[in-house]
Amino acid sequence: MAFPLNQIPKIKHLDTGHFFLLAGPCAIEGEKMALDIAEAIVKITDELRIPYIFKGSYRKANRSRLDSFTGIGDEKALQILAKVGRTFDIPVVTDIHTAEEAAIAAEYVDVLQIPAFLCRQTDLLVAAAQTGKVVNIKKGQFLSGASMQFALKKVTDSGNSQVMLTERGSMFGYQDLVVDYRNIPIMKNLGAHVVMDCTHSLQRPNQTSGVTGGNPAMIATIAKAAIATGADGLFIETHPKPSIALSDGANMLPLNELQHILEICVKIQNASL
Repeated sequence: MAFPLNQIPKIKHLDTGHFFLLAGPCAIEGEKMALDIAEAIVKITDELRIPYIFKGSYRKANRSRLDSFTGIGDEKALQILAKVGRTFDIPVVTDIHTAEEAAIAAEYVDVLQIPAFLCRQTDLLVAAAQTGKVVNIKKGQFLSGASMQFALKKVTDSGNSQVMLTERGSMFGYQDLVVDYRNIPIMKNLGAHVVMDCTHSLQRPNQTSGVTGGNPAMIATIAKAAIATGADGLFIETHPKPSIALSDGANMLPLNELQHILEICVKIQNASL
């Protein structure tokens, strides 16, 4: 059985039975941008009564090039994440990359996210589990949904049952990803809440330019199909102006398109109940 979502501090609107949302910018670029994005999404999710967790990476460790943007400084970005949580009374999620980062980030956020490339890193999973925080593990692009049982078990065997699993596509050749929607019910049967990453699943990695591409026009399609196939939550990176974002702009949804997609997804969920 998946853990009760009311164990996530400050999460709201659980009484609706709607899917939950993890959304925000790829990376924290500054305080104003983070607060502005959070304010806009809180307004939308309050109107639609969707449980919401703000997402922002305090540091980007997996970059294509040495000169790629990695962050504004760990402490500064973590403090901004904490301020977002306090200001809007909402939970916050960020990624961690090493075992040492788990306890540090846990002081500021409510959910620790394990990046897809690191989902087999035992020390990282155990350290995240031992913080007592909710742990969201992204499925590696190289793994099946069924094989995520081992990542899940590393966390639960470390004494933490608060685990979510995120589908984010599977490698198709060198420069594309595809989503196998069978993974959603398969991972739900493992006893975890399952989230669909609607933005990273549309990445076009390994471009010769050294800048990861994407296909944001398909975000709505990925989200709608995920809800129809039983996903418990959606993960969407969004930015007011993706074209000038400092990280992963090619993948992000323009913020002004978010409400329409969520409205459709609520209708799909209601129709399937």
